[in-house]
Amino acid sequence: MHLGISPQPANELSRTLLAPLRQDRGVSELDAPDAIIQPRKGKASPQLGPVGVLAATDPDLRRLRDMLGFGRDEGRRLHISRLFTASESLAGTCLAGPLVGAPYAVMVAETLIAWGARTLVFLGWCGAVSAAVAIGDLVLPTSALIDEGTSRHYQPGIGASTPSASLDGKLAEICAFAGRRLHRGPVWTTDAPYRETRDKVRDYQRRGALAVEMECSALFTVAAFRAVSAVALLVVSDDLSSLAWRPGFKDPRFERGREAAGDAIGRLCSALTAA
Repeated sequence: MHLGISPQPANELSRTLLAPLRQDRGVSELDAPDAIIQPRKGKASPQLGPVGVLAATDPDLRRLRDMLGFGRDEGRRLHISRLFTASESLAGTCLAGPLVGAPYAVMVAETLIAWGARTLVFLGWCGAVSAAVAIGDLVLPTSALIDEGTSRHYQPGIGASTPSASLDGKLAEICAFAGRRLHRGPVWTTDAPYRETRDKVRDYQRRGALAVEMECSALFTVAAFRAVSAVALLVVSDDLSSLAWRPGFKDPRFERGREAAGDAIGRLCSALTAA
């Protein structure tokens, strides 16, 4: 998500969010024995199917809840998000959100993986960095340039992370079929939306970044670390490419882009669960 103006209130994470990760489980330890706190499946944890959808924002979470068949599912609390597991149309799919920022997105992703998810599909918002990208366009990251701190705890020294190539290809085909303006290329993942300086924007423009957001590189990194698949689709909500901020949250193109992105995510989930 790009946090120019957040549509949801900020929440303070505390150590209590780690409680679901500390519960004992009756399955083997995930492959990270050096970590003191492990993501775990407790006695009351649901057994998830293979596909986990992550929605950065509450508006998109509500839209996907209806589109993916979770309308009658009241969900359960997952940290400071909601988790929906009882889809009436997509068996083996769960939906979680909202979430913002790399550390919290990874906490949610780690929990879904520990509870059974093997494919992560992320829907978020981004700010245009390239002048070729407009409000309401869709961005499909082929890599994410790391300017956040979470990835380095999983893979020290890396400068970029990548999605699953097969998932990326499938989602590109779906978006192309829908006829929406789609851009494929690198995105810039930051921890500090209020420190997107002109010098930084110029630097990431030179590095080929299409847009800036706050979760993708960390989600791709943790997916690789846990040997699961991940892909992301972003809707352009605002524009920094001219070195001035132009919000587009009320632009009709943004609403159309969000609708198209939700439809593409639904089509991808249908294809994954049918395979």
